[in-house]
Amino acid sequence: MKYDILNVGMNKKEPPRLVYYDQDFVDVYEKSWIWLRDQFIKPEDDSVFNKPLLLHPETGTLTLEESLYASFFLVYSNNIYPAQNNLDFFYQKQEEDGAIRSCYDIKTGKPIFTPENPHGLGPALLPLVEFNLYHKIGSKKRLRDVVPALKRYLAWIDSVAKDANGLYRAPFTAGGMTNGPRTEASYPIDFNTQMAISFLYLSAIGDLLNDKETSFTYKKYYYSLKNRINNQMWSDETNFYHDLDANEKIIPVKTIAGFWPLLAEIPKESRSEILITKLQDEKQFYSPNPFPSVSMDEPTYTKYGEGYYGSVFPHLTYMVIKGLEKYSYYELAREVTIKHLYYILDTLHPDHKVKGLLWNAYLPTREGSARWEGPDSQLRAQHLAYACVSTIALMIENVVGLLISLPKKTVDWIVPTIELMGVESLSLKRNFISINVAKSNRGWEIRLESEKLYYFTVNIVGVKRKTLPIPSGKCSLLVDKI
Repeated sequence: MKYDILNVGMNKKEPPRLVYYDQDFVDVYEKSWIWLRDQFIKPEDDSVFNKPLLLHPETGTLTLEESLYASFFLVYSNNIYPAQNNLDFFYQKQEEDGAIRSCYDIKTGKPIFTPENPHGLGPALLPLVEFNLYHKIGSKKRLRDVVPALKRYLAWIDSVAKDANGLYRAPFTAGGMTNGPRTEASYPIDFNTQMAISFLYLSAIGDLLNDKETSFTYKKYYYSLKNRINNQMWSDETNFYHDLDANEKIIPVKTIAGFWPLLAEIPKESRSEILITKLQDEKQFYSPNPFPSVSMDEPTYTKYGEGYYGSVFPHLTYMVIKGLEKYSYYELAREVTIKHLYYILDTLHPDHKVKGLLWNAYLPTREGSARWEGPDSQLRAQHLAYACVSTIALMIENVVGLLISLPKKTVDWIVPTIELMGVESLSLKRNFISINVAKSNRGWEIRLESEKLYYFTVNIVGVKRKTLPIPSGKCSLLVDKI
């Protein structure tokens, strides 16, 4: 490795810059940060919450689901748009019994309930989000502060939703899918798996804090629920995970909710391979714009989307891609990421003259926003809480391929294909770094710039993997010489 130490100068007052050979990808990434300025705003009434929040200007509400998913890209803003603000709003609203509701009126700060969801249950992903936040902002103090709230929150869910069979009886909307062919579901596969994810990551947080009791207790809860999901919610006939009805019988419709177990590391290898085969099947979930919310061979699927009857939702595609990574399908994860982003780009620039928009739901088989008609429609233009999960988080994590841990001072670069790409001025816990790969007259060269020492792992999938200490200053290394 060649070290060429030079002075470092980086812009720390803006989000990280992206380098990629397709300028359209870079443009939508940069525009996403610009658009966020208009939606990251402070509530008018300071008594409700005194920090700026990511808010959609049309809705007048703040949902737990939007805030959870938004955190996955806001963590890359170099703290210009603090990801923790939206989350702290919900902790501030936590009730004495531990309840955190799924939706609040932003003007009054009061929870909003529906007849279908009287307890206001939302996606149970706060421990996962806090674990991810820790690795991006590096605050162990925050982890210590939120653990009591997380424990009370999960205990409250147990008190209102856990059934005698060990599974969670909840409205199918609690997992985040607000319509679709799931009306008979009493035990939703997504919500039950999200609870398993919460147990898994709260246990991991216990490990980080050297809290052995928390680690052991929630790991035990995780394995207990994992076994129930595997035993009761997997169908050997369809080779898929399904919702259960009120009589604990399989509802044999295949929806994208059935892939949540990948993220929770629930299926053993043989089952994960079967599941992932469905993600590669052009008659099931491998639509031109991956992935539809209902399998394309289901009679209820519609190519027009109509909400969760077939639309492609960026935040759900993101979670499926993260599930693929759990089983080391990095090449497939990057392939579907790029396909998905091209459809977002084609919708954003429909004829390269008319200015398009970002949407929360897309068509599965061609460019354009999904159709979602009727009074219950939740189709939203410029719904950045969902769309930017693709245009920012997927761009950094799966197009460029960077996985970052601030506490460990590590950056893993996972790339199936060497091509012009990189990131500049990315915050790494009071350290700003740049990583670019480009072709020089000496071959493919990785150029690095940093203010402080960190550890860089190059993982060229199927070729080589090596960890190197990167000093302060500038340096470069040839891919062929690693």
